[in-house]
Amino acid sequence: MEQRELGRTGIAVSRIILGCGNFGGVGSSPAFFGQGIPREEAFRIMDAAWELGLTTFDTADAYGGGRSETWIGEWLAAKGSAVRDAITIETKTFNPMDTGQDHGLSRARVRRQIETSLQRLGIERVALYMAHAPDPETPQEETLLAFDELVRAGKVGAVGASNFEAEQLAEAVEISELEGLTRYEWAQNSFSLLDRADAETVFPVCHEHGLGYEAFGPLAGGWLTGKYRRGAPYPEGSRMTQRPDSYLRYSNDRVFDALEAFEREAFGRGVSMAGLAVAWLLGAPEITAVVVGPTRAEQLEPVQEALSLELTSAERAHLQGLFT
Repeated sequence: MEQRELGRTGIAVSRIILGCGNFGGVGSSPAFFGQGIPREEAFRIMDAAWELGLTTFDTADAYGGGRSETWIGEWLAAKGSAVRDAITIETKTFNPMDTGQDHGLSRARVRRQIETSLQRLGIERVALYMAHAPDPETPQEETLLAFDELVRAGKVGAVGASNFEAEQLAEAVEISELEGLTRYEWAQNSFSLLDRADAETVFPVCHEHGLGYEAFGPLAGGWLTGKYRRGAPYPEGSRMTQRPDSYLRYSNDRVFDALEAFEREAFGRGVSMAGLAVAWLLGAPEITAVVVGPTRAEQLEPVQEALSLELTSAERAHLQGLFT
């Protein structure tokens, strides 16, 4: 699989990144810790991802209350040094590890959390480390100083920002330049055919400063897979029955019209809706990599479809137009 340098980190990531947010939970939500993808299936997913050429795994300290990092570490240990050395791990910190525990990006907490992440992952250095969200209670200078110390100590290769708005990202880069600190080298945000706000806001910041961009949520919580149908109840166990708040805006006739047209486009190309949605993202020059989060190993099949498609700029514009 093709790899690309992430911003100016000097570190290459696979164009498709395995998202491990549902290993042992559903993201960072304590209410779902111990649920989500069980350990055995997580190992099957990592095996399938490796076989497909996905050499970058994305996780966070709070995913599954630490289970995600732990299972990745156990999988790496089982595979041996050859695989471990070939896998690029990116992890994040901000969210609490359990109900009632602390959160944020204070210097002390960042320094503490990287140590626990390294222990769970069973490695001495994490290649890519992210602020999982902005911390309104901690000055950006303090967080960037902590990240700078981790890079200088060799515990982290490079740092990035997840879920940051354009203004927050631009401010952080400016602070790093003024203070001579390690800067955020990429943004990792939600981006898909149904969620394109960053194109007008974050993309220009990335372009101006030479930052990379990772798109998570490429299927908009399953909306771009065809699993949600007009007038039909949401499937049991789907994102709309677990954490629907971010996606309720899609439940309207305009979106269903677009999805039905998009399904016809996918059928005409002999691929799934998911495969076409990921292919559309891979064709965007601003996007370094796409983070996919399968809940079963078989759900990696759309990745193969996406990699086999080369959409022209006209085709991409047409598909985007369906959702405008």
